[in-house]
Order: sequence, then structure tokens, then C-alpha cells
Amino acid sequence: MTELDPEIRAFTELLSAGWREHPPLSELSLPEARAVAEKVRERWRAGGPEMERTEEADFPTPAGPMRVRRYVPADASDTASIVYLHGGGFTFFSIDTHDRIMREYASAAGIEVFGLDYALSPEHKFPVALEQALAFVRDLADRNAGAGLILAGDSAGANLALSAAARLRDEGKNGLISGLVLNYGAFGPGNSDEAERRFGGPDAILNRAEMEYFWNNYLQGEEDYRNPAANLLEADLSGLPPVLLVVPECDILTEQSHAIAGKLGPQAELRVYPGATHSFLEAMSVSSLARRAIAETALWVRERLPE
Repeated sequence: MTELDPEIRAFTELLSAGWREHPPLSELSLPEARAVAEKVRERWRAGGPEMERTEEADFPTPAGPMRVRRYVPADASDTASIVYLHGGGFTFFSIDTHDRIMREYASAAGIEVFGLDYALSPEHKFPVALEQALAFVRDLADRNAGAGLILAGDSAGANLALSAAARLRDEGKNGLISGLVLNYGAFGPGNSDEAERRFGGPDAILNRAEMEYFWNNYLQGEEDYRNPAANLLEADLSGLPPVLLVVPECDILTEQSHAIAGKLGPQAELRVYPGATHSFLEAMSVSSLARRAIAETALWVRERLPE
């Protein structure tokens, strides 16, 4: 396995120690497993910048109300917003686990961030979460006509963000999105033997068996594995807004970001962070590499927004 950055290695070791404080997820019900996952991630959302205000409301969707949290930093520009979709294999995590990431983006970019607590699988399979994200983005764009809008997410959330952008393009609404930020995205089912050998296995922060579990939770049947709205490795990604792919070097999903960059063509900028692994942005309290990635992404965002 490629050598991890020392601070990132410390993060993964602390994360593993946190999991060991609880029973294996395989021995728990899904609600119990989700509660453990939230607890393990608790320390990593602490600290970071304070917001001028944080607001929370329910956004109505056909699948039921979706919790939305709005982060407004001090001296925020009113010309743009980020909509952020958290990761967790479509199955775990929430706007609580990703609270610090969203506050960091809001502070560094100087604009408001909306975090979406979309419906999780397997209770709500594809395309429920995608449709929820699209409904919110359309509504926000209608309310803030002319403002810039960055669609962002990590892992499963990056999948949802990219799929939503492709749908808006197909609807003739490509102009609603100023850009996309896709952090270590899970863009399609299947990981190569080479990726599993180099970056997977039972001790990795993410491995092929876990990804198979997540995709089985998310997709309804075999036909969904070929649906380009879920499997973006099979999608037409031409004509999309500018895309920033934030890619850790040591991640079983890294090959998928490279493949997506190839499909996107000149609209994509791929930034590989040596020695980083999946979820490394959560390590901001201990990792200068994670802090640099957040700062560089915030600069990229600001450069693509209206003045």
C-alpha cells in the first residue's frame, strides 16, 4: 500500500480505535449501527470556525420532510451558495457527522452552505435521495435567481451531486450550477482488483466488500447497476459546469475519480493529494493536508462565482 501521510495515518488509527470501542456493525441492527457511526465521527466534527448563524428547517419532499441546515459565516456574500451532500455509502452519516466540513467551506469561501439530510438506504432506495437533492436545488435556484450555486459532496454525496447536475443539464437548466466540487466520489459500482489490493482490505478505511454492501443498499435491482443516473461511469457527462475533483491518492475509489475526469474532459480539474485516504477532509483537526485541501477548494469556488 502507498505510504500514508503521517498525520492522515494518525487520523485513520484514531478512527479505527473509535470503532473498536463498539461492537462490530455486523452484530448490530441498522439503527444501532447508524448510532455507532455517528458516535465514532463525533470528535471529528468538533472545533473549527464559528458561524454568524446556523439555521435548520424541514424541506418538504415526496419521501417526507428533509432536514436542511444553513450555515452563514460572518460577512457572507449574498451572491452565492454551496449545497453540500454528505457521504456515508447512501446508508450512514448525516449533516451532523459532516458539520465541521460544511462550516469550514462556509468560512473559507465566505458564502452560505446548505447541508441536506437526504433519505438513507436501504429504506429509501435510488432515486429517492437524488430526487430530494434536485428538488432542493431547483427551489433554491428559484428563490435566489441570478446567484451562483456550487453543488458539492463527498463519496456517495459526490455521486448525488454529479447525477443532479447531469439531470439539470438534460432539463436545459445547466445555468443553475456554477460548478461542482466532488470529494473522493463513489461514482459507480465495482472496484478493480488492483484498487482493492493497493488501497482496500479489512484494515482500510474503505474496502470493496463495504462498497458492495452500500451499492446493494442503494440500488433496487440489476437494472439500476446500469442506470447512468446511479452509475455515473456509464453516464454522458458532456456539457457540464466546471468540476473540481478532490482525490486522495490512497483510496479504493481513486480510480473512479480518474475515470470521471476523463469523461468530463476539459471541464474537470483533478487534484490528487499524496498520502491522503478516503474521508481525509474530516481530519482537519490533526491534518495540515486536509486543511490545505479545504483552503484550495474554497479558492476554486470563489473564482467561479459572480462578483
